[in-house]
Amino acid sequence: MKNKKSSAPQEAETRPSRCPDNSAFKQQKLPAWKPQLTAASVLSTFFLTGAFCLSVGVSLIVAAKSVREIQVDYSDKCSHCSKLRENSSNWNSECLCSINITLAEDMLGDVFMYYGLQNFYQNHRRYALSRSDEQLLGRNVDVQNSYCAPFATYQNGTPMAPCGAIANSMFNDTIDLFYNFNSSVIQVPLLKTGNSWWTDKNVKFRNPESHNLSAAFAGTARPPYWHKAVYLLDEEDEKNNGYINDDFIIWMRVSAFATFRNLYRRISRKGQFTDGLPAGNYTFHISYNFPVSKFKGKKYVILSTMVWSGGSNPFLGIAYLVCGAAATLTGFIITAIHLKLRKKKTYFQRRKRSLDCSAKANVCCE
Repeated sequence: MKNKKSSAPQEAETRPSRCPDNSAFKQQKLPAWKPQLTAASVLSTFFLTGAFCLSVGVSLIVAAKSVREIQVDYSDKCSHCSKLRENSSNWNSECLCSINITLAEDMLGDVFMYYGLQNFYQNHRRYALSRSDEQLLGRNVDVQNSYCAPFATYQNGTPMAPCGAIANSMFNDTIDLFYNFNSSVIQVPLLKTGNSWWTDKNVKFRNPESHNLSAAFAGTARPPYWHKAVYLLDEEDEKNNGYINDDFIIWMRVSAFATFRNLYRRISRKGQFTDGLPAGNYTFHISYNFPVSKFKGKKYVILSTMVWSGGSNPFLGIAYLVCGAAATLTGFIITAIHLKLRKKKTYFQRRKRSLDCSAKANVCCE
């Protein structure tokens, strides 16, 4: 029995300790900054934050209102083309539409042309996943093992390039702008390159390596809703053809909302348009190809300028105003509570002092 009792403390001594080392780090004794929150520091923080947010919000809204923008809904104005596109058998029939607009004031600076869609849900989960990023990098992949179905291969096994529902539904209207100057009609020069992000153009999208782009896509077929193959998107510019076409790259960046706009062209500032678009009469010539009536959607063409804060979107300015107003209101509420509690504290302090004085007077009298 003595041996057993003597062995217990020996085992306790040999057992490793689970206590942390007696160091400043493990004992949480490192020097730390512990702010002393006083009424003055808290209130000044709220009021300064509110003043900053309100000033930034006002600046953003003023800047957004200074943007010159004109938007035209051409899905209704080109109703004859819309009815033609309701029947899918007319996919190969060209339909042209012209829309006249008037600019009352000059649109100075850089002018951007957008196309807009309404009621087109690119944020649907199956739609947003229906693509093959490896294929868009120019790699030889089996699209049947991707999320592209049912737009992966044809019945005979020929793979689609590019595959997926996003690529298949690419916006394919052609929009040109003409300036009616006196009795002549001048086509406004538009830039179709340099509209996509650098990372998209040089990192996320690549053409297959080959001496000839058409040979690189040999053995593939265009998506069913496309009018031409992917290597014919821009035959004039080799650096804007295939998977690295700007229009294709911009369309493949899906929107989070059902109503959105994508950059289509930029006005080339040369000749009569060096300073932007002068006031006057203009005409949009549109080749109507993208159907929207079946999903009760609408199409827009938008001309817009830019400012230091971006385009004509007041959301960020409104968000700053709301945050600033909330911070300022909170500061006033805390101030009112602080003053009310301080009055009560002063009252109780005076009451206590009077009681102490009366108690001391009684003691002295006794």
